[in-house]
Amino acid sequence: MISEQLVDLSRLQFAITALYHFLFVPLTVGMVWLLFIMESVYVMTGNVVWKDMTRFWGKLFGINFALGVTTGLTLEFQFGTNWAYYSHYVGDIFGVPLAIEGMMAFFLESTMLGLFFYGWNRLSRQQHLLVTLLLAIASNLSALWILIANGWMQNPVGAEFNYQTMRMEMVDFWAIVFNPDAQAKFVHTVSAGYVTGSMFVLSISSWYLLKKRDVEFAKRSFRVAAAFGLASALSVIVLGDESGYTVGESQQTKLAAMEAMWETKPAPAGLTIMASINEAAQKNDWEIEIPWVMGLIGTRSLTKEVPGIHQIKDKNRARILRGVQAVNALEALRANRDDSAAKLAFERYQADLGFGLLLKKYVSDVKQATPEIIERAVNDTVPRVMPMFWGFRIMVGLGFAMLALFGVAFWSTIKSANMQKTWLLRWALWMLPAPWLACELGWFVAEYGRQPWTIYGVLPTHLSVSAQSVNSLYGSLAGFIGFYTALLVVEMFLMVKFARLGPGSLGTGRYQNEAPIRLAATPA
Repeated sequence: MISEQLVDLSRLQFAITALYHFLFVPLTVGMVWLLFIMESVYVMTGNVVWKDMTRFWGKLFGINFALGVTTGLTLEFQFGTNWAYYSHYVGDIFGVPLAIEGMMAFFLESTMLGLFFYGWNRLSRQQHLLVTLLLAIASNLSALWILIANGWMQNPVGAEFNYQTMRMEMVDFWAIVFNPDAQAKFVHTVSAGYVTGSMFVLSISSWYLLKKRDVEFAKRSFRVAAAFGLASALSVIVLGDESGYTVGESQQTKLAAMEAMWETKPAPAGLTIMASINEAAQKNDWEIEIPWVMGLIGTRSLTKEVPGIHQIKDKNRARILRGVQAVNALEALRANRDDSAAKLAFERYQADLGFGLLLKKYVSDVKQATPEIIERAVNDTVPRVMPMFWGFRIMVGLGFAMLALFGVAFWSTIKSANMQKTWLLRWALWMLPAPWLACELGWFVAEYGRQPWTIYGVLPTHLSVSAQSVNSLYGSLAGFIGFYTALLVVEMFLMVKFARLGPGSLGTGRYQNEAPIRLAATPA
C-alpha cells in the first residue's frame, strides 16, 4: 500500500504548483480581450491613443503570459512524475484534450503573441487586429481543452473500464467534449478571467487618475475596463449558477459539503448564508438560510430534494459493499480472463468498482475489510465541510463586491465626464487582489471538493500516485516553491515597474515620465 504521507505530499506539490500557475492564467485570458477591444477602436477611429493603450497594456500582458507558460509546463510533467498510475489508468482519455490543446491552441497562441509584439510596423492595422483576435481566441481555446480534461475528472462520461487492459478507455469523444460539467466550468472560468483582466486595468487606471497623470489615457482605459468588467461579473454570477446545477447533478457530495447540509431537507431546500459548523458532531449549531434558493440552484425545481451528507454516506456505504464484489471479480479476471462467472459478476457490479477501490487505502485485500475499515472509507467520501463552506462563501462574496464596483464605475463613466470621485478610485485600487483571491478559492473548492477522487467515483487519489520516496518529494516541493516564488517576485517587480512608468514607457513623447522626442535639426 502507498503511504498516506506520500499521497499527501504529492497532492500538496500539485496543489501549490497549480495555485501558482493560476495566479497568471486568469489575467492572460481576460486581458487579451481588452487588448482586442482597444485595438478595434484604434482601427475604427485612427486615434493613436487607442494604439498606445493596446501597446502599453499589451506589454503587461506579455510579462504575465511568459510567467504563465513557465509555471504551466511543470504541471503537465507532474502527471508522469508524481501521478504515473493515474496517467496509465486514464491516459487514453485525459491525454487527448491536452494533446489537442498543445497542437491547436498553444502553438497558435505563441505564434500570434510574437506577431502581436513585432508586427506593429510590418502589418496593416486590419492585419494586426486579426492577429490580436486570433491571440484572444487561442488563449480561450487553450483554457477550453484544459477544462474539458478537468471536467472529465469531475464527471467521467464517454469512457468505460476495460478489464482486459485494466484501464479506462474512451468510447465517445464528443460526450467528453460536450460534457455539461466541462462546458459549465469553461464559461465560468473564462468569465472569471475577464473579471481579473478588467479589475487589473481598472485598478491601475484608477491609480493614474488619483495621481492626476496621463488622465486622458487613464480615463479611456477606465471606461473600457468598467464596461467589460460589468458584463463579465454578471456572466460569472449567472454562469456560476449553472455550474452549481451541474455539481448538484454529478457531484452531490461536493454540493452537500459546500452547503454544510448534514441532513436532507424538504424540497425546495434553503440556501445557508452563515452557519456554525460542528464537524465533530456532524451538524450545524446554528445557521441562517434563505428559503428555497438552494433547491432552485441545485435541482432547478421545487419538488426535487438535495441530499444531505448523512444520506449520501448511506448511499456510498452501499456502493462500497457492492464495489467489494467488483474488485473481487476483477482480481479473478486478472488471474483468468476466461472466468465467465467472474465476468458476469464484474459486469453486474462494475459501476461501483471505484468505491470498492477506496478500501485499498487500508487493506491490500478488500475481502479482509472489517466494518470499521468500511466505515473509515465511507467517511473518506466526504471532504471536510468547514473549508468548503467558507471558501465558497468568500468567493461568492468577492464576486458580488466586484459586481458592485464595476456597476458603480460604469455608471460613473456615464454620469461624469471626469471620473474624479476619489472614493471610487480608491475603492477600485484596493480591490485589485480580489479577483485573484476569488479565482484561487474557486479552484480550491472545485478540486478539494472532489476528494477522495482523482477521477470522481472511478479512481481514488491514493491509488493514482507514483511510487516515489518521501525525501525526493520534499526536495522537489522545496525546489518548486523556491523557483516559483522567485518567478512571482520577478513578475511583481516587472509589473510594478512598468505600471509606475505608465504609457511613458512606450517612448512616444506623448505622456508623462518620458523625455519628449527630439526632432533632427534641418539644415538652413
